[in-house]
Amino acid sequence: MNTDILSNAAAQARGLAIDGVHACSSGHLGLPLGCAEIGSVLFAGGGLRFNPEAPKWLNRDRFILSAGHGSMFIYSWLHLAGYALSMEEVKNFRQLHSITPGHPEFDETPGVEATTGPLGQGVANAVGYALSGKRAAAKFNTVDHTIFDHHVFALLGDGCLQEGVAKEAIAFAGHNQLDNLILIYDSNDVTLDAMADRTQDEDAEAYFKSQQWNAVTIDGHDFAAIHEAITAAKASKGKPSVIIAKTEIGRGIPEVAGTAGAHGEGGAKFAEAARAGLGLPAETFYVSDEVRKHFADVADAGKSEFLKWQSNYEEWAQANPALATELRAGVTGEIPSDLADRIPAFAEDEGGATRASGGTVIQSVAKEVPQFITGSADLYGSTKNYIKDGGDFGPDNYGGRNIWFGIREHAMGAICNGIAYDGIFRASGATFLVFADYLRPAIRLAGLAKLPVTYIFTHDSVGVGEDGPTHQPVETVSGLRVIPNVDVIRPADAEETAGAFAAAMLRTDGPTALILTRQGVPAIPGLSNSERRDGVIRGGYVVKKEKGELTTILMGSGSELQHCLKAAEELGDGVRVVSIPCFERFDRQGEDYCEAVLPKSCTKRVAIEAGVSGLWWKYVGSEGKVLGIDRFGISAPGGVVMKELGMTADHVVAAAKS
Repeated sequence: MNTDILSNAAAQARGLAIDGVHACSSGHLGLPLGCAEIGSVLFAGGGLRFNPEAPKWLNRDRFILSAGHGSMFIYSWLHLAGYALSMEEVKNFRQLHSITPGHPEFDETPGVEATTGPLGQGVANAVGYALSGKRAAAKFNTVDHTIFDHHVFALLGDGCLQEGVAKEAIAFAGHNQLDNLILIYDSNDVTLDAMADRTQDEDAEAYFKSQQWNAVTIDGHDFAAIHEAITAAKASKGKPSVIIAKTEIGRGIPEVAGTAGAHGEGGAKFAEAARAGLGLPAETFYVSDEVRKHFADVADAGKSEFLKWQSNYEEWAQANPALATELRAGVTGEIPSDLADRIPAFAEDEGGATRASGGTVIQSVAKEVPQFITGSADLYGSTKNYIKDGGDFGPDNYGGRNIWFGIREHAMGAICNGIAYDGIFRASGATFLVFADYLRPAIRLAGLAKLPVTYIFTHDSVGVGEDGPTHQPVETVSGLRVIPNVDVIRPADAEETAGAFAAAMLRTDGPTALILTRQGVPAIPGLSNSERRDGVIRGGYVVKKEKGELTTILMGSGSELQHCLKAAEELGDGVRVVSIPCFERFDRQGEDYCEAVLPKSCTKRVAIEAGVSGLWWKYVGSEGKVLGIDRFGISAPGGVVMKELGMTADHVVAAAKS
């Protein structure tokens, strides 16, 4: 190991970070400066397996910057390592339309594996990546060919470890013996506001060991110690590993180094003196020819390893055509376009809970989409999303399709994101709808990063009944609907549920939340299964057309659509009933389709949903009425609560007549 070149690379990476933050007068210097030696060993010293010309190489080592505020760390090292991240883009740090945004964003910058910034998320994303890697190895490796044997790294700080999502994910990883996972903990004894001892006293080594991890503490500025720790972690079997690297935050700027003032851009004003102290010339954004040459050699070595793997992959694919087809389908996101037609039809009078219908549908989805996997937050018996004969994921069977997340909803969401980032399997996770807020930050990031994750939320409203208002999520469906790029589908019967699952699987540019009932619902009469399934995929459709002149439109979703149908019988021939299970999909259909379903000429409209009313007004208009529940629920039998809170056909009739 050439420590001279590693030292030069570290100094120049520090210079790039200082200059980038100084140029835009914002950013976070503490981590990029404090972790420069770690970056040097990872990217310049053989710690990571990568090929900058093939940033999505299936068997690359993955690196996630969980402490995403330190984004100049990853931008500097990706640039030096030869990824398609030019010096001009480094100079454009945090500028409009650059590929070096304030926090790393997935699919914006080559080499960035996850959208990070909200602390702790990247740790859980790394666990998801590791889960995906373990399952890929179990599923696709053969006796003669090893296709997957990579490692997953994440760099994190005290802020990540103080967030509960990281602790949930760490426990999951230790329990499942994800020994392909390596965390590097930038332990600099400083948080943003103060020294870390103001808010924590944790013995990190003892904590990780208690969670069944290998743990070692090192000097985070010692190249040999970093290299030795990474080598040992890669060789470890049966446990994930954490390297607790004691570092000096802001190293290279003596005026702030080792203090909370080094966390942000406070040290950037000392840029000129810092460059001189690091042995760098006055020239900004400086990289020496020697360092350029070294990274060219590193890139050549990575390319050589990639080509060797590619040859092995082609031999494997020829020997295992079925496996190769399945892997390609996973990587390309290929889903049968006629999936909705492949799900067997339900009985014409099917009247169960949509969670039960979902439990039936998911078996067909699992058969037709072999890359589909599912998990639950200790609620399989209630959420009904267990894949029969799919096996349980764990140390004895990493090929299992059912993931037992435990009571860790936030980690479940963020781990599913990690699986989706890896792009080999289609992840889904389930819990009660009222607990969706536990994983809301992960859902938001899935929307932002355009990840095709599916959430299965059951027990969808006050129909839950006796458990009372703590378990009756009146506000949660609307709360999910307002997150950009998240499809929220609340089906009204078994056939709509089939369409909802098909819609979720066919979507590749964002997540979908399926909102399912505990109580039974009647089948929508008069329509074929394909009409209902297609209607859900479109987001909204006419389920009962008026006879003669249109006078009134009744609309709803989920378990309340039945009340619209019953009310229409009493109100007469001029009434149209519309199901709108998914606002987002309906709005994407375009003006012509929406006008055909909800013609502007008909202003007498009533909407009903067992939840807060606000979002429905865009469909009913100023002359319409919304029957919702703008209060918390009641502890009583579900049917009693529904009636008490106005979720009945009689109330729909009264609203329409008024």
